[in-house]
Amino acid sequence: MAATDAPSGDREATVLAESGLPVTIVTGFLGSGKTTLLNHILTNNQGVKTAVLVNEFGEIGIDNDLIVSSSDGMVELNNGCVCCTINRDLVEAVRRILEREAPVDYLIVETTGLADPLPVALTFLGTELRERTQLDVIVTVVDCANFSLDLFNSEAAYSQIAYGDITILNKTDLVDSATIASLETRIRQTKEGARLLRAQQAHVPLPLILGIGAFDAERDWRAQTPAAHAEHAHGHLANDGFVSLTFQSDRPFSLRQFQSFLDNELPESVFRGKGILWFDESPQRHIFHLSGKRFSLEDSEWQGERQNQLVLIGQDLDREWLQQRLEQCLK
Repeated sequence: MAATDAPSGDREATVLAESGLPVTIVTGFLGSGKTTLLNHILTNNQGVKTAVLVNEFGEIGIDNDLIVSSSDGMVELNNGCVCCTINRDLVEAVRRILEREAPVDYLIVETTGLADPLPVALTFLGTELRERTQLDVIVTVVDCANFSLDLFNSEAAYSQIAYGDITILNKTDLVDSATIASLETRIRQTKEGARLLRAQQAHVPLPLILGIGAFDAERDWRAQTPAAHAEHAHGHLANDGFVSLTFQSDRPFSLRQFQSFLDNELPESVFRGKGILWFDESPQRHIFHLSGKRFSLEDSEWQGERQNQLVLIGQDLDREWLQQRLEQCLK
C-alpha cells in the first residue's frame, strides 16, 4: 500500500475524512497496466497521503532509494506513501492502514487480473469497513491492443467492465483509431453510460479518477453479502478455465531457443506472463513481462542465486506440454 502529502489537500483530506477514508478500486484484465497506473498515482498525487494495497510488492517495483522502512508486509516511502500487501485478507489489510499512527488521506486497492471487482466492493459496503471507509470509484484498466470480450470469453472480464465507474483505455499508442473506436463501442454496449478515458502508459489526469464520488452505493446488489458474491465470483473464474503454470529452474535458458518458443510456439490462449529470467548468453538478471503477443525484458543485476522463475497464465493451457517445451529451452 502507498501514501503521499497535500497542500490544497489538507482541507480536502479533512472533508473526506469526515465521511470515511475514500477508496478507489483499480481492476483490469491480465497485463492491462494496473501496476503502471499505481506507479503514476504514487509519483504524481502530490500532497495526498495515499495508501496502496497490492497483491505483491514485486509487481510495483519500488525503488530502494525511496524506501524509509520495511517490516511485516508494509513498506514506507520517503514521499509519505505506504505500500502494503493484502495477504489474502482484505479487511485485515485495510484495518492495518486505518490503525496506523500516521493516518493516510486516500486508499487504493488493486485487484488481481482475474478478479471480479464486485466482491471487493462489497467488502467495503457489507463489513465493519462500511463505517470507516467510503467507496469512491472503481477504475477499470483495459489494454487496447489485446482486450477482447469475445477472445477472453471471461465472466471476470465482463464484470470488470460492467462494474467499472471509469474505464481507462490504455496503450492507445499501440493501435489505430478504428480499433479504439470499435473497443469503445463494445464497452458501451456492455455498460450503458460508460465513462471512458484514453491513455498511454496509464497516464491520466488524477483529478479525473480520484476523489470524484463516482461509485453508486445505491445499486440493487448493495444488500447482498460479500461472502455470497465471493463464492459466485470464484465460480466465474473456475468456469472461465483460467490456469497458471509456474516454471522454475536452476539452469539458464538459451536465449535463441526461448525467443523461438515465444515467437513460434506460445499458445494464443496464454494471455499473461511474468518472471525473472536467466539466459546463458547474458550475465544480467532479466525481468520478463508478457501481455498478449507483446513481451518486454528489463535488465538488472543479480542480488542472489541465479535461477529462472516464470509464471504463464491463460485459458485451458496444456501445462504438461508447456513444461516440456520450457525445459527444452534450457541449456
